[in-house]
Amino acid sequence: MRRAAPRGAPVVPAAAVGWAAAALCVLLPGASPAVGVGLWIGALTALGVGLRVTRARGVLVLAAIALAAGAAVASHVAMLAPGREAAAELGGGRSVDVQAVVASKVASAASGSLWFDADATFVVVGEDPTGAHVPIRVVVAPADVDDRDRLDLGSAVVVRGTTQRADAGERAVLVAFASRGVEVVAPPDGVLAVAADLRRGFVRLAATLPGQGGALLPGLAVGDTSAVDADLDLAMKASSLSHLTAVSGANCAIIVGLCFGAAGLCGASRTVRVVVALSGLAGFVVLVTPEPSVVRAAAMAAIAMLGVLLGRATAGLSVLCLAVVVLLVADPWLALSLGFALSAVATGALLVLAPPLARALTRWMPRALALILAVPAAAQLACGPLLVLVNPVVPLYGVPANLVAGVAAPAATVLGLAACLAAPAVPILAGVIAWLAWLPSAWIAATAETAAALPGASLPWLEGGWGVAALAACGACAVALVLADARSTRAAGAVHTLAVCVVAVAVGAVGGFTALRGPVATLTLPAGWTIAACDVGQGDAVLVRSAGRVALVDTGPEPGPLDGCLTRLGLRRIDILVLTHFDLDHVGGADAVVGRVDVVLHGPPGNPQDVALLDLLRDGGARVMAARTGMTGMLGEARWRVLWPVDGSRAFAAGNDASVVIDVRGGGVPASVFLGDLSASPQAALLASGRLDPPYAVVKVAHHGSADQHPGMYRALGAAVAVIPVGADNDYGHPRAEILQVLDAQGMSIARTDEDGLVVIAPGDDGALLVWRERAGAG
Repeated sequence: MRRAAPRGAPVVPAAAVGWAAAALCVLLPGASPAVGVGLWIGALTALGVGLRVTRARGVLVLAAIALAAGAAVASHVAMLAPGREAAAELGGGRSVDVQAVVASKVASAASGSLWFDADATFVVVGEDPTGAHVPIRVVVAPADVDDRDRLDLGSAVVVRGTTQRADAGERAVLVAFASRGVEVVAPPDGVLAVAADLRRGFVRLAATLPGQGGALLPGLAVGDTSAVDADLDLAMKASSLSHLTAVSGANCAIIVGLCFGAAGLCGASRTVRVVVALSGLAGFVVLVTPEPSVVRAAAMAAIAMLGVLLGRATAGLSVLCLAVVVLLVADPWLALSLGFALSAVATGALLVLAPPLARALTRWMPRALALILAVPAAAQLACGPLLVLVNPVVPLYGVPANLVAGVAAPAATVLGLAACLAAPAVPILAGVIAWLAWLPSAWIAATAETAAALPGASLPWLEGGWGVAALAACGACAVALVLADARSTRAAGAVHTLAVCVVAVAVGAVGGFTALRGPVATLTLPAGWTIAACDVGQGDAVLVRSAGRVALVDTGPEPGPLDGCLTRLGLRRIDILVLTHFDLDHVGGADAVVGRVDVVLHGPPGNPQDVALLDLLRDGGARVMAARTGMTGMLGEARWRVLWPVDGSRAFAAGNDASVVIDVRGGGVPASVFLGDLSASPQAALLASGRLDPPYAVVKVAHHGSADQHPGMYRALGAAVAVIPVGADNDYGHPRAEILQVLDAQGMSIARTDEDGLVVIAPGDDGALLVWRERAGAG
């Protein structure tokens, strides 16, 4: 007897073809007309043949549906391509004014800048306005926004600065750098204004609650993560609880389930319960901002919950695939969105993988426990291979952490929402409810911190496509081990044996890889290294070593990557910490070295938060000193000298242009200069001051290789090696082609952490410098 195919199976090819077509067309928009025409011809041909024959009619109709899905996606891209290409021509770095409407939440980047997505209506170049109804991404310093309180989803703004073409595959056509500021012309109105006021009021209320529970609560309830610090964010990721940090499918599922259940208690019919649940979800989406990521999470959560509540996982799979096709047709750029992929995969795992896992687990545990365990296990097995693309680690305690924290998430979300809605009318009641919501929020935060602190909380994994394939294979084998009963048939026994072998090999490989990144990591590096640029993402963290003494120039944006780099280099103590300036991408990882630093040299602090960081380092036992031009000292057998900033300068205020520039040489350290984030103007002033002492062997390029550089200074330095600490796929286009051309013209060997990973410089046997690159070996 033939086994019937799952009822969702016929729609799966349509989703797969639509996804593939969308990815191809957004990466190569010029090819979208040809792709669309080809797919439409294929769809009509398959349909025409299918209507004339009977033997393979089902297969041909299925092929026609799948090809039509891809054709619809390609057609959408083809229709938009001419307008997007015309608008992209405005992204040549020229000074522009852009009129736009904010289309997302305003978020903070690791560098401390704000960014948001917007829908542009006009781009003014000089005095020539050009209609440009295209999506853009805006990057602006907080101080350059004229009214931060009115900048929210739905605000009308004028962005003044420069633009550049966005990367291929990005929804945004242009990236606008608002160097001349963002003017809020009009705040949000209507329902968006009401939602914005509710969110801001709840964030202020949560700020009165203590500890990490208060910081996490706005994210759990209304999707505002502004109070979540780097440590808590890292702990949530390490414990696989990051889906609770902000609004995700889990939060949306809670709202759907609550409304569905409440309507059921009132005796409503199934149809009414579904309508009430979806209406509640729609209101929640408006409150937490109906940006694409939230809409995707809401759609996937609604599908998953309806499939589970109706008891028809196969019907849920059909609806999921249909929703994927509809969303891709409406927004083809979702095809390259990791958030969209995670939403779809997690929902599919809940519908398809969780039920058989639960049934299989009942062989070893009670049914109730099996059901509880199957849901987070299925989600982690399905999403893990995608997550290693952004962070190549595997959370070891993700499933138990989700089990422990999951019981508190519904209470935190529901009570937090109740406090948010009650705050305008009954503030006293809202305060009481907020304290009740704080309890489960603090429980979740404590669970994350505890799980993250356990030994081996995050196992390192292979990066890129090989890492995805390896973890997917391990996950498949793990599922096979659980589902297959080796005693049932010979084939099942063979599958079981193969799965055991694959898992054993994977465990051995991961163990060896972990050892290479930990206990024996230093054995893989060049002996006697003197300079090391850590791969910490979009930020600076460069080490200098002489005679066993170590200096660290900046800490990167987060403590986790810096701590991993220090561990790999075998370093526990930092003799001198240089904080060139206080942007987050240079000081955000300071928590990793608090209590491990002897001396801190720092640039001018610009606000109370900067002073608080210095106080934290001082409380950890460090001696804190402001860096001033002419200061000098010893690092082991090497001498360091401060070249910048100029004392009391009004021309170069605290920030990038007042970065500490330090010269280090001798004691095995090649003559080196570290330029912080200086822009072209202070670089020219530094060159004119006569403080530089060329030729240098090594230069740390300023500001991650931005375009705002003074070529004459780099020509004067005469360096052999240029080190660029920079994050992969950053939103700024760093390092820019302009500075790379300057460095290449001087014959410098360029080492960049986005491509090379950890970069280590050591003296070579012939007196030349040995540049070791983690991803390319020595050079």
